[in-house]
Amino acid sequence: MGARGIAAPERGQIEMWGRRGRVGGAERGSRERIGLGDLWSGSEGGIIKVWNGEAIEKSLALEREEKCKASLLVERSFIDLWTMVSDGGACPLPSVDVKLLLSDNSRSKVWSAGYLSFALWDSRTKELLKVVNVDGQVDTRFDVLSAQDPYGYETKQNLFSSPKKEKARSPVNFFQRSRNALMGAADAVRRVAAKAGFGDDTRRTEALVMSMDGMIWTGSANGSVAQWDGSGNRLQEFQHHSSSVQSIFNFGTRLWVGYMDGNIQLLDLDGNLLGGWIAHSSPILSMAVGSSYIFTLAGHGGVRGWNLSSPGPADSILRSELTEKETSYKNIEYMKVLVCSWNVGQEKASYESLRAWLKFPTQEVGVVVVGLQEVEMGAGFLAMSAAKETVGLEGSPNGEWWLDAIGQILKGHSFERVGSRQMAGLLTAVWVRTNLKHFVSDIDNAAVACGLGRAIGNKGAVGLRMRIHDRSICFVNCHFAAHMEAVSRRNEDFDHVFRTMTFATPSSGLLTTSISGSAGQLFQANGSRMPELSDTDMIVFLGDFNYRLYDISYEEAMGLVSRRRFDWLRKNDQLRAEMRSGRVFQGLREGDFQFPPTYKFEKHKAGLSGYDCSEKKRIPAWCDRVLYRDSRASSGTECSLDCPVVCSVSLYDSCMEATDSDHKPVKCLFNLDVARVDKQTMRQKYGEIMSSNKKVLHLLQGLKAFPEANVSTNDIILQDQTPYLLKLQNRSPEDRACFEITGQAPSSSGSDSAGFPTWLKVSPAAGIICPGQTVEVTLQHGDLRGTSWNNLSGANQEKAAQLSVKITGACSTVAKCYGVRVQCQKGRSTFPFKRF
Repeated sequence: MGARGIAAPERGQIEMWGRRGRVGGAERGSRERIGLGDLWSGSEGGIIKVWNGEAIEKSLALEREEKCKASLLVERSFIDLWTMVSDGGACPLPSVDVKLLLSDNSRSKVWSAGYLSFALWDSRTKELLKVVNVDGQVDTRFDVLSAQDPYGYETKQNLFSSPKKEKARSPVNFFQRSRNALMGAADAVRRVAAKAGFGDDTRRTEALVMSMDGMIWTGSANGSVAQWDGSGNRLQEFQHHSSSVQSIFNFGTRLWVGYMDGNIQLLDLDGNLLGGWIAHSSPILSMAVGSSYIFTLAGHGGVRGWNLSSPGPADSILRSELTEKETSYKNIEYMKVLVCSWNVGQEKASYESLRAWLKFPTQEVGVVVVGLQEVEMGAGFLAMSAAKETVGLEGSPNGEWWLDAIGQILKGHSFERVGSRQMAGLLTAVWVRTNLKHFVSDIDNAAVACGLGRAIGNKGAVGLRMRIHDRSICFVNCHFAAHMEAVSRRNEDFDHVFRTMTFATPSSGLLTTSISGSAGQLFQANGSRMPELSDTDMIVFLGDFNYRLYDISYEEAMGLVSRRRFDWLRKNDQLRAEMRSGRVFQGLREGDFQFPPTYKFEKHKAGLSGYDCSEKKRIPAWCDRVLYRDSRASSGTECSLDCPVVCSVSLYDSCMEATDSDHKPVKCLFNLDVARVDKQTMRQKYGEIMSSNKKVLHLLQGLKAFPEANVSTNDIILQDQTPYLLKLQNRSPEDRACFEITGQAPSSSGSDSAGFPTWLKVSPAAGIICPGQTVEVTLQHGDLRGTSWNNLSGANQEKAAQLSVKITGACSTVAKCYGVRVQCQKGRSTFPFKRF
């Protein structure tokens, strides 16, 4: 299992510091106790230190008053692997923080992971075996160092044991050292670039784990999961999700993968997707098994438990039973949302215009959404805005003025701003009434540029998403391509926004079978991700879409406007024609409206006479619109937990009094019915089903079953260096069995398990036994720390260790343990290879 972060000492352990400053955390380093009992610590700059397990074990047996002195001695007894593998100032290791450590006890190896590379170590000799990047390519610097000094490890040991005069180095060696130093400097640059967000940051490693079959699995920031063999060879890669992997947990024959967006996915040991669901609204940092559940820890501190059998038959039963009891925990909340849009043409509106535009049609409005376009549009500003977006900065003085001006008007109605986002000339903000604020959570934003090269924000979209009564609602403020003939370009702008807008947190909430959350588990049919905007319970598109009137002259249009025959004009509306043909805004609809076209007006000229009468004579058009989609698949569907948001439009109008821009602002009032879950009541119902439903109880009982197994002996005597084969047999004809071999710790340590003694090699130490099959485990004397068999004398000629062989089912939480005593004696074996 990979280690991330650092844990507090267990009961009976001593505490020590191996370096100045904290070790641990996702960006600081990691710590791992390996099979030999040694303690490995990785930290900033690629530093790896190792503390001897025997020294730690001896210190634990001391009296309390002696532990302080022992702690100091153990602290100073570490080995610095970075220094050990360096050659003349050059080191084959990348100069990046050690993020993860993993102990492969079966092969006596340790993996250390940085941002974009891995190093493999021999856990017994501390020799550096291999350095590879995330694509599996071997680092050539390590090959150069190995070739020029095949006995590098032994030489370095001597360097640290006694000072020696440095040998004269050849020009070739000098060139190689210079090359390595330069490449090390390049690594430092890449490290800074990765931390600053430059370079291929999406390939960085975020999770590292070893599965029961001995394979190594890594998770990357781009959502991919890669499989490696124990020698550091990259075998294959799987891409089942687009969000960054944050944690991987192996239990039995399954891999549980936790993502940045709160999703969980289950894979088999061949990398096939078994199922997935949204578990949390924030990143899944860690997982652990307890009883018949796997528990997930989210970034916001929430912990939820999931059945280890999921996905399975029990989930369908729970879903059906909970649906029947829906009325007992379902509440319907009613609210009104006012959505306002205005292309302000780089102007600042008067107070009178703002009051007229934002005037409430009813005092029951609980949420106000404002989307502005063309807040600023100068070439210099757009270029600076694009640069700011690259480094994560946003906002402008004009944007702040608009937020303050609108906030002052809404403040008198007890509203507070809960979120805002600006990209170039696009600005979106949301205000919520104070008595509704505690029902609003998970506010997130995103932006997509549609201008030149899909990089400049003069055209594009800014989205704000939030959860209200635990339902996801998203507002997307858009400004699409201009000009009469650019219909296809406008359609492409929408498609680009819809497909690429990405938020940091998951968009929809599922009913989840959770011990300390809600209940009733739902699974996605497959692991592929639809566009995030399609996952929301409700979405509203607002803004200057720039669709015009077609097949009509300026004179004809102005004649219909003067007679207020807007229904006739709508027949020539490009947007409605494109929506009917299914080429844009698929699945969205628009409320009925009777207001005049909102473009193009002469500034500060009121009424219908204010339309453009210049030489260009631009044809009036409804450029400024509000479209929406709720949870309904059909218009007659009522609000329920399966259809959680149902809305209607009670007002859709423009504000003709506002004359500060060449566009008129529009507003749309939505009436929302929101189905909310009473989580406490739902948990009670879930508990009743779990404790009383016979089918569920029968299925969950299977988690406590494990295959019958045999261990060939409980007493092993090793003679000389002759291998011994311990046989583990799975007697079940149907079910696979998992085994794990560990050392039993002394009673004084306060721990149930410990590492193997340094003189004993066990391979494999864990694995899977197929139905009716037998696995042979090799035990052999192999002290590679400087004491050979022939050097044993006196009391050292006899050694003993107690091993524990744990057998479990593929998804079983109950295990059976077998004790095996191993003795090591000097002598000759009658048979060259002993079997039982």
